[in-house]
Amino acid sequence: MSLPTAVPDRTLATVSGARIPVPDPDRLIHLQFRRFAGCPVCNLHLRSIVTRHAEITAAGVREVVVFHSSAAELRKYTAELPLDVIADPERKLYREFGVETSPRALLDPRGWPAILRGVTHDAYATLRRRQTAPPTAPEGGSLGLPADFLISPDGRVLAAKYGTHVYDQWSVDELLALVPAERHA
Repeated sequence: MSLPTAVPDRTLATVSGARIPVPDPDRLIHLQFRRFAGCPVCNLHLRSIVTRHAEITAAGVREVVVFHSSAAELRKYTAELPLDVIADPERKLYREFGVETSPRALLDPRGWPAILRGVTHDAYATLRRRQTAPPTAPEGGSLGLPADFLISPDGRVLAAKYGTHVYDQWSVDELLALVPAERHA
C-alpha cells in the first residue's frame, strides 16, 4: 500500500448533511477509517475519543470518522457523536488511502479483548434500550481494518497508522503526541 503524502482539497458531506473541508484550513484533521455502522469495537474506540473530545479540540484537531456504511445506516448509531461522520459505502476514500479489509481483522488475538468489551457494552446498552442493536449482517462486511491519518491545514499527511487487527488504531494519547507543539492551545 502506498501512503499518501498529501491530500487534495475536497468537501465531504457528513451523515447529518454538513459539508466539511478536507483539509481544514484552520485545524489539523484526524481522519479515522472505521468499519461498519454499529460496530461494537468501533463504538468502544469512539467512546474514548468522545470522552476526551474537548482536549482533542483544544489541541487544534478536528475529528472526521469514515465508515463503509450508508448514511441512513450510520444515522441509526451516530446521532449523539460530536464528530464529523462520513458515509463511504462504495469505499472510495478507503481505496484512495489504501485502507484494506482482511480476515485477520477478527482473527488476530490482540483484538479479541476489545471485541469482548465492545460486544458486552453494546449488548448491555441494547438491552437497556440505550442504543440500537449492532447489525448481524453489516453493510460492507465485518472484516475492515482501521486506519488513522493526521492531516495538516496545507494537506500534508503528518502521520499515518494502518491497523493490523480490529482494535489497532491510535489512542487519544498517541494522537495528541503527534500534534505539533505549536498547535496546542
